[in-house]
Amino acid sequence: MSPEVYSRRSLDDELDELLPLASAIALEGPKGVGKTRTALRRSDAAWFLDDESHRALVSADPTFAAAPPGTLLIDEWQRLPSVWDSVRRRVDEGAPAGRFLLSGSATPVGGTVVHSGAGRILSLRMRPMALCGRPGPSPSIRLRHLLDGRQGPIGGTTSTSLVDYFEAIESTGLPGLMREPPRLRRPLLRSYVDQILLKDLPEQGLAVRRPETLRRWLAAYAAASSTTAAYSRILDSATAGDGSHPAKTTTIAYRDHLTQLFLLDPVPGWSPSRSPLRRLQQAPKHQLADPGLAAAILGLTAQRLLSPHGAHVAGPLFEALATLSVRVAAQSAEARVGHLRTGNGDREVDLIVEGESGQVLGIEVKMSASVGDADVRHLRWLREQLGSDVVDLVVLTTGTHAYRRPDGIAVIPLALLGA
Repeated sequence: MSPEVYSRRSLDDELDELLPLASAIALEGPKGVGKTRTALRRSDAAWFLDDESHRALVSADPTFAAAPPGTLLIDEWQRLPSVWDSVRRRVDEGAPAGRFLLSGSATPVGGTVVHSGAGRILSLRMRPMALCGRPGPSPSIRLRHLLDGRQGPIGGTTSTSLVDYFEAIESTGLPGLMREPPRLRRPLLRSYVDQILLKDLPEQGLAVRRPETLRRWLAAYAAASSTTAAYSRILDSATAGDGSHPAKTTTIAYRDHLTQLFLLDPVPGWSPSRSPLRRLQQAPKHQLADPGLAAAILGLTAQRLLSPHGAHVAGPLFEALATLSVRVAAQSAEARVGHLRTGNGDREVDLIVEGESGQVLGIEVKMSASVGDADVRHLRWLREQLGSDVVDLVVLTTGTHAYRRPDGIAVIPLALLGA
């Protein structure tokens, strides 16, 4: 693979702010997302627990008495779950700020129970690179400024086309893969998924007796990206050509373990912190960690997404790309992200970003360059329901110009949205 050039991400800013304050920080996220490389840039020493000799070293010194001073990185900590409790105890004993960085791509092997670390170990989610963090022009609009009301006039132009967005989906936000030529990237992505299904899942304690059944279910889940399709429908879609399908209990185990490995990253139903809204669905909106993984699982390239063969998932995968960008930006703004859908399904908003003070940013995603009144009716309804709690309303598009409509709703090409 080609040498990887480090691109600074919004999580780097979070770490720079938090390391001088927190004694222990854990970076969590899927394999290949860049946790180790980001942590190493801030570490004075590192122990890699996927290395047997390093595991033995840590096992022999659970109090870290012989550990060098400065920031200590403990990579793949879940390989030795007792490390979590050891770090927690050191924090309780007064470890200095910036003493420990932990990184992991799974919960502990075999589901080993460890102390939560609440109030002692700060967990930060590291997701694949958002569109605004990839090489290209700098965005003109920042989500944190939309959320705190400091954005100012909405404007800016981009030459990013629909093909460019689909190529961004295909290339993924995994830094070690996104710069590879497509001919190499495609088999690498297949190998990435195979490793999770055939190696990581068994290490998590899930025996995969029929890999093809798991592959069918994962493909059905990927095809349901950006929807709230019932798990029973996903199960039905995983039916084999002979009419057989996996048991419900089996697919629940698939879902839970793949979530623990951070391969699945569903968007929760939004629960307002201080609004009068009632009867909201809490079913999650299905997403994989990266829309490029969904495309790879479904065998879709940028060109196929442009063709009739991929048209049925082109919109959902564009929404998945937008969702990734919004979640990354919202995390740096200390905000949470959900989706809104009423109990009878007559009102829905693709993404709701809620800030620390309860302010709400409503976002619709539209794979189109134009936005009409029908496209913003649910955003208008949200504003009517929540009043001044709604700080702004946005439609993310594939267009070229950012502007604000006469009704006050901002229309922003996805390429122009930054953290």
